[in-house]
Amino acid sequence: MVVDPQRALVVGIDYGTLSGRAVVVRVRDGAELGSGVHEYEHGVIDRTLPASGAVLPPDWALQVPADYLNVLKIAVPAAIRDAAVDPADIIGVGTDFTACTVLPVLADGTPLCELPEFCARPHAYVKLWKHHAAQAHADRINSLAADRGERWLARYGGLISSEWEFAKALQLLEEDPQVYAATERWVEAADWIVWQLTGGYLRNACSAGYKGILQDGVYPDEEFLAALNPGFRGFVTDKLAAPIGRLGDVAGQLTGRAAAWTGLPEGIPVAVGNVDAHVAAAAGNAVAPGQMVAIMGTSTCHVTNGDAVHEVPGMCGVVDGGIVAGKWGYEAGQSGVGDIFGWFVNNSVPADYQQRAAAAGQSVHQLLTELAAEQPIGGHGLLALDWHSGNRSVLVDHELSGLIVGLTLTTRPEDIYRALIEATAFGTRTIIDAFNDAGVPVTELVVTGGLTRNRLLMQIYADVTGLELSVITSDQGPALGSAIHAAVAAGAYPDVPAAAAVMGKVARAVFSPIPGNVRAYAALFAEYTALHDHFGRGGSTVMHRLKAIQRGTHRPSAHPS
Repeated sequence: MVVDPQRALVVGIDYGTLSGRAVVVRVRDGAELGSGVHEYEHGVIDRTLPASGAVLPPDWALQVPADYLNVLKIAVPAAIRDAAVDPADIIGVGTDFTACTVLPVLADGTPLCELPEFCARPHAYVKLWKHHAAQAHADRINSLAADRGERWLARYGGLISSEWEFAKALQLLEEDPQVYAATERWVEAADWIVWQLTGGYLRNACSAGYKGILQDGVYPDEEFLAALNPGFRGFVTDKLAAPIGRLGDVAGQLTGRAAAWTGLPEGIPVAVGNVDAHVAAAAGNAVAPGQMVAIMGTSTCHVTNGDAVHEVPGMCGVVDGGIVAGKWGYEAGQSGVGDIFGWFVNNSVPADYQQRAAAAGQSVHQLLTELAAEQPIGGHGLLALDWHSGNRSVLVDHELSGLIVGLTLTTRPEDIYRALIEATAFGTRTIIDAFNDAGVPVTELVVTGGLTRNRLLMQIYADVTGLELSVITSDQGPALGSAIHAAVAAGAYPDVPAAAAVMGKVARAVFSPIPGNVRAYAALFAEYTALHDHFGRGGSTVMHRLKAIQRGTHRPSAHPS
């Protein structure tokens, strides 16, 4: 059936860390007509495995794949109802996911954790992006790659993260070889959910390039893998490699089963999967070189396009066509941002602050922000390192940990809260400086995510970076980006930049740096950099030693048989 272009709609589905959300978008102008959200029943599994009660070691973060299917069954129909539209007008669907969120499955896509023989084995579950327990395996990959002079290493800033596919797979092999042997596909969740929608499996170019070390059409070779572990030799051929889908292309058509789950028309195009950060660039019509998109939530991912390939120390990767076709897409990021603020509020704020917030009809975050906004820059006397979830860029070291310097008996919760906000801004400034120094200019910061609602935080970021901050005005930036890719896959636009120019939503220069604040923060940033380099570049290894001591106290196996 042919749909009137004036009525044509698409659906974008964004899978985050704690929930999935869907949005119904009008193709001709990008208007968001309705949305639906579903919180994952199991959330993030980082302490005990529900199926067995097994205690997980530090730095583990798992999820249950059935929670992802419930987003299709609950959030998508809710979005259609909210939009009050005729589903017959929906011409395509696109998805995005956190990354590297990866799971072991059988050849037909069945997750191993759903098999009775493996349901009590932690390694059979989804490893969420912030599963950082494979750091030792990443260290070996990096050391071997450097010793062998592997050319692909420079494309990742000289270091492969413990968050990525190879480190997590090597951990699986060495800690639970039975589950590894049963794994017939090692799959990014971004591709698994498209598999469930279409019935066919292919890898998206974004995940494969940034998280799977696919460069110039090839993965690390068997000789390299065997040098890590003889049993790892066939990892790429046996478990990882699959056809690659270009972003914005059609991955397949919606199956009858998936149509029944979602209420979408059977047979409509499903776009190739994508990553939540990278797809957001389209939502902000920010796909030109110089525009860096920061997707700010529990973590922050920074993406930007360039006309040429450059080696940026500590970047997560540079991939040809990794964001849009015809450009080199760059990625960096911070492993903890909103998570850090949440940790502090949930664990360190006294009861009287909670009572004050409740009495004023505020959240604790709002109260602390209000109080922190009254302070002069540097007035709290504190300086923090934003490594509570390790460092993704530019140090690529998840053995690092958080630090606050300057605490006294007069330090108040709002002091610490502001210092943590400033630390995350300093982390972003460090990333931007690395790109500028490497010949990849950053002239505008385009921001999306829930943290954009915090005006103090946004102003601090403008003052620390010295850049104007534009804001993606959609409340569902990644979901809108996925809808834009769905429109391209459905043939409504010739390519992603063309669709983004019409459907993207951004307010330019919402926050501008204040010259006096820029100068004040420059002095604090110099002190941050000194701490950053001392603890992150070998001046002191105390953070690594503390992690080793902590691991030594957790002797029980992570994979009970």
